[in-house]
Amino acid sequence: MNNVAVGSLPSPASTRLSPQVNDPHSGLRAVTECTGSAVVVQVGGDIDASNENAWRRLVSRSAAIAIAPGPFIIDIRELDFIGSCAYAVLAQEAVRCRRRGVSLRLVAGQPIVARTIAACGLRRILPLYSSVENALSVAPHGH
Repeated sequence: MNNVAVGSLPSPASTRLSPQVNDPHSGLRAVTECTGSAVVVQVGGDIDASNENAWRRLVSRSAAIAIAPGPFIIDIRELDFIGSCAYAVLAQEAVRCRRRGVSLRLVAGQPIVARTIAACGLRRILPLYSSVENALSVAPHGH
């Protein structure tokens, strides 16, 4: 289990990058795709304290590929578990992305994700979408 299946994206000019998480024992798997100026990371498995550093590297390296106006989309629908440390990494990267004119967008289907983001006061910097297609179709804000 080295990666997550990636659904088709609207643009035919997409580039699929190799899996960004190389440690098969980390419990985290991911595939990064570039479509135009958008970068989409689809992740699966678990994110907790045991693989927080791998998660941080994945998010920061993938975000670095995103070019304004972006967006940088992280699809976590295939995650089995997401610990609080993962939200902190997302919030920190969202702030860095915003400084570069890139919008970090989170795709999630689990209601607990929306509740956690709201409870942590992160709604403004971690906007949620129900699908990658929805996240791609929204015009960038303030650009």
